[in-house]
This record gives sequence, structure tokens and C-alpha cells, in this order.
Amino acid sequence: MENYLQTSEIIDWDNPRILDLAKTIAAECDTPEAIAKACFEWVRDRVHHSSDYRMNPVTCRASEVLQFQTGYCYAKSHLLAALLRANGIPVGFCYQRLSVHDDGEPYSLHGLNAVHLPQVGWYRIDPRGNRAGINAQFTPPLEQLAYQPQLSGEEDFQTVFPEPLPIVIEALQAYPTWDSLLLNLPDMPLNAFEDYNTMDRDIPAKL
Repeated sequence: MENYLQTSEIIDWDNPRILDLAKTIAAECDTPEAIAKACFEWVRDRVHHSSDYRMNPVTCRASEVLQFQTGYCYAKSHLLAALLRANGIPVGFCYQRLSVHDDGEPYSLHGLNAVHLPQVGWYRIDPRGNRAGINAQFTPPLEQLAYQPQLSGEEDFQTVFPEPLPIVIEALQAYPTWDSLLLNLPDMPLNAFEDYNTMDRDIPAKL
């Protein structure tokens, strides 16, 4: 589990503001599951989804997401991971491939988290932010995610990565405004994602 507790350039949970918030959230909780739920709901509800609210800047690093309180799904998952790791709770990154307009091409990756709970194991949570037609909740052991892949070309990947995918980081850092990123969302073909899992790197967990 050590890989799922690390601080990094993107998941900078040692940032003082993140540490303070993580401590504040955890102070009202008495179990790891309660802490995980509180952190999830804070990010889901308090950080505005960039395209829903048409907010700039495009954030990436966890501390940036907290500073500006806005981010795409990927960035929100970075902040949630930072808050959980700051509280000693293992957490990683999961991805779905979804149709952007719910009708086939183009497709893009959607980012979410998987947290390791003592009584459950790996459990996926989606801090994207709820709106009409989206109702993600923390209800272990049952998942209640924002999306369920249904169309041909969509996929629900079962890998739990210790760090965000490089293609996601590159996209977040390349486009400075919410609308420019919306036109250039990161995507990986299904076979490319399978190849990525076989590359020489720390072996990621499986759900």
C-alpha cells in the first residue's frame, strides 16, 4: 500500500493548506471510512467542476485545486487523493472511457478514485460533482458512480493506479482555459490502455 500513500509533484499532500484541511475534516470522524466519506463529500460538493461552472483556471496539482476550488474530474480526484493520503488512507486513480456526447465518437477518459477501506478493500468513488442526471455517493460496499459505460467504445477500467496517467497530466497542463480543454480532453484507445498496464513500472492494483 505504500505506493498509494506517497506525496508527489501532483499529489502534494504535504502542502500546509492540504494538511490543515485534511486535519479539520478528520477531526469530526472516528473511523477511516468516516474520514474517507467526509473527504469525498467535501471535494464533490465544495470544488466546482470546471466545465459545469465554466470556471478558470484549469487546475492540476492538488494544492491548485484547493486554492482555486475548481477543476475537471481528473483534478478533483487529485485533491481527494491528497486529502486521503494526508490522513494515512491509501488511495489511487481509476479511469473510464466515455463518449463525450453520449452518442459514440469522440471519446475521452473520465477520472475518479479508488480508496482502500479496512472492511471493504478497494472501493471506487467519483468526486466529479453531482448535477441533473449525476448522483455519485459514498455507499460501501456498493458503488454509486457518476457514470456507467454503456456504448460500444466505452470502458470501465479495473486498474487502480498509484499516480495519475501522464496523458491526463499533459492535457491539464497544456490547456489554460476550461473551454480549450473541453475541446481536447485526453483519450486512450482500449488497446493502448491494455498496453499501458504491461509497461515496466510499479505494478498497479486491480479492483
